[in-house]
Amino acid sequence: MPNHLRELAENYYRQSCIDVEKIPQSGSARSYHRFLFDQKPSIIGVINADVKENKAFFSFTETFLNLNIPVPQILSIDPSRKYYLLQDLGNETLFSFLNMNRTGSELSDHTLTYYKKVLQQLPHLQLAGKKGIDFKVCYPRDAFDQQSMLWDLNYFKYYFLKLAHIPFDEQLVEDDFQTFIHFLSQADSTYFMFRDFQSRNIMLYNDKPYFIDYQGGRKGALQYDLASLLYDGKANLPQNVKTYLYDFYLDQLSQLIEIDRDQFAQYYKGFVLIRIMQAMGAYGYRGYYEKKTLFLQSIPYAVKNLELLIQNFDLPIEIPSLLGVLKTITKSNFEMIQTLPKDQLTISIRSFSYKKGIPEDPSGNGGGFVFDCRSLPNPGRYAEYKLLTGKDPQVIDYLFHSKEVESFKDSVFQIVKGSIENYLERKFTHLMVNFGCTGGQHRSVFMAESLAHQIQLQYPHVRIILKHTQFPEL
Repeated sequence: MPNHLRELAENYYRQSCIDVEKIPQSGSARSYHRFLFDQKPSIIGVINADVKENKAFFSFTETFLNLNIPVPQILSIDPSRKYYLLQDLGNETLFSFLNMNRTGSELSDHTLTYYKKVLQQLPHLQLAGKKGIDFKVCYPRDAFDQQSMLWDLNYFKYYFLKLAHIPFDEQLVEDDFQTFIHFLSQADSTYFMFRDFQSRNIMLYNDKPYFIDYQGGRKGALQYDLASLLYDGKANLPQNVKTYLYDFYLDQLSQLIEIDRDQFAQYYKGFVLIRIMQAMGAYGYRGYYEKKTLFLQSIPYAVKNLELLIQNFDLPIEIPSLLGVLKTITKSNFEMIQTLPKDQLTISIRSFSYKKGIPEDPSGNGGGFVFDCRSLPNPGRYAEYKLLTGKDPQVIDYLFHSKEVESFKDSVFQIVKGSIENYLERKFTHLMVNFGCTGGQHRSVFMAESLAHQIQLQYPHVRIILKHTQFPEL
């Protein structure tokens, strides 16, 4: 981190910060840091050498704030425009909340409520394109036009099809690309298109969704952002939920503008398809080319979405070669892409019952951390929780509302985090963390799940093996 960014942060409050946390990067080159101060709210410092991209972000943010659209406040901008400070919205994204509050494939009512809050705001964000967005600052292009679509489709072709060794006739697929692009370009594209409107770019702060990472926004069709959210790969929304949220969005949109639902639906399927292909190109580039395993793990989810889409593919165009390639993808086996390098750090996290004893370390390294959860409030003492586990929403809610649990959870993460940093630096390959309670059913399961989630967010390239020894079926 350059000293320049720290100076910008300390000048904002006119005091020295007490700590700085590096926030893990994902798919962009931007670097994020959290600055902590004594008796002051923390702030986020951003480094991005792409000044044109920053200019778009600053302009869009100003417009969104003027329209009361929930986005982070920009606190300070360095004269170079390569460094800036943002309001800290915390760590919880819609994606992380979704994963912490779902049982199997089902969404909790609370999660569904957040999705509805997001879709209440989305039309207002999109209509900002007609209420003040300066499209002249868009970067690298001011519209999701035919050129942008061709870039995305070629991204899919070169970084997914070729790197995954999917056979295809390049000329015939190119011809279908042109047909497909011509169809999509006929949709009304005069709105603001967020471009990457997915669950990791939606923060949950003070019980309200906030939008981040919209610097790639441009003029485009309404359908694209809705497709991005509902067909967000690893969010893995059930089809009935997608249908429900699709209808809910159209109800919200129709309160603001007149829409032809049949025409919207026809173009929507096309934008779902191009969004899935764009995402698969990104997964291929970040995964196959840049060797970032986390992105490869998203491919099976994208393939599942693709399979569901082409089962009922009824666009009014003929793209036989492209459809043939997509069907080949759905019949291919992508299990091998999740193979991890031998020198990658693996963290085994287990819950257990003290009645059965502490789990042995299968790596042969002699064990690791053992945290005793028996001092925490015990949901098992109450009849309504006895048959549930630490993965059930009711138990999670009970434990989340305990200050003792929150303090314990934070302390555990800080302790384990120190070892993770050290192990990564020293190229160690295995760390074991155990959580025990009386029955191995509620508190230990909850803590194991919580730690696994926190580690995955902060260290996305670490492999996690999570097991509940008392309940191996979980």
